[in-house]
Amino acid sequence: MRIHNPVELVPNDPQWPQSFRRIRNRLLALLPQALFIDHIGSTSIPGMIAKPLIDIDIVLPGLEHIEDATGVLLAEGYEPRGNRYDDEVWAFLSKGSVPAERVYLCPSGNGTHRNRLAFRDYLIAHPLAAADYAALKRRLAAEFRMDGDGYTAHKREFVDAIVARAVAGDS
Repeated sequence: MRIHNPVELVPNDPQWPQSFRRIRNRLLALLPQALFIDHIGSTSIPGMIAKPLIDIDIVLPGLEHIEDATGVLLAEGYEPRGNRYDDEVWAFLSKGSVPAERVYLCPSGNGTHRNRLAFRDYLIAHPLAAADYAALKRRLAAEFRMDGDGYTAHKREFVDAIVARAVAGDS
């Protein structure tokens, strides 16, 4: 049986954007081939409760760049977390940093990356939807306190609905 860490949500930290910029600058120096380095996840949404973890997508020119970028991240102490979402997205975790960082490598044109930006931008532009998401996160964190996978899985329907609205241009 796998032991899970508790799902920990914390109030929004106004330092998260500054932390992201610092991390982005370091990652750009390590991975100059990156096309984009984007702040994603709940810490990228002003006022949103979140796990104390900065989520970052690093968009590379193509799949052929993933292996070299992986080597750089491993040399910097990032822990590999595997290919995620069946969409050519490779995850890495840096627990030693404060705040912790979860970095995703993905090729240009990646659908998961596009959807993450759509979700983030929609919640930033629609405070009521963001409030609904925060309420869902609180409820699921209590219900799935020791099951991070369950917590994430039960957010999927809400996330998918928001992405569909964002892509359709709905208000």
